[in-house]
Amino acid sequence: MSSPPPPFPARIELAGEGLVLRDWVEGDLGAMPALFDHPDIAYWTPMVSPFDGAAARARLERERRLRAEGTTILLAVTADGGAPLGEVMLRRAPEGTEIGYAIGPAHRGQGLAARAVRVMAAYAFEELGVARVILELEAENAASVAVATKAGFRLLDVPLITGEEKGRPFALQTWGLDRP
Repeated sequence: MSSPPPPFPARIELAGEGLVLRDWVEGDLGAMPALFDHPDIAYWTPMVSPFDGAAARARLERERRLRAEGTTILLAVTADGGAPLGEVMLRRAPEGTEIGYAIGPAHRGQGLAARAVRVMAAYAFEELGVARVILELEAENAASVAVATKAGFRLLDVPLITGEEKGRPFALQTWGLDRP
């Protein structure tokens, strides 16, 4: 029987690459629908759609529960610790330490996702001691393939992860970044 993962810190703030990744707070609930209620996010991610105020509240509560369980961190991507521009996730999973992200439509094209992924990867390497972080994404998601490449990840020679989400089949590639 394996022991549960060590808990994550109750509060996390990571700075680097011109970003501050910080905890989601109650004051962010009103901003979350504008970030996550979008067809791209509904299609490419498991986030609920439509993403409204109730979905924002549920996501904040879920983040707090998963962090307390030691499995997942969800952080707001910000320029300066203020208004959220998107989200970056770190999840301890059987297949590896996975990073995920979603950037609000109004904030795309600024390299936020690749920078947030690199900052979160550095946290995983330096604070959690992991040897590799992974991204799981669909080959057809050109924006995510570009993020993976820009963040320094390489496509791993492992089987596709297949399944169905929201009534559509998916096949995820696994991209990896090894500790420097």
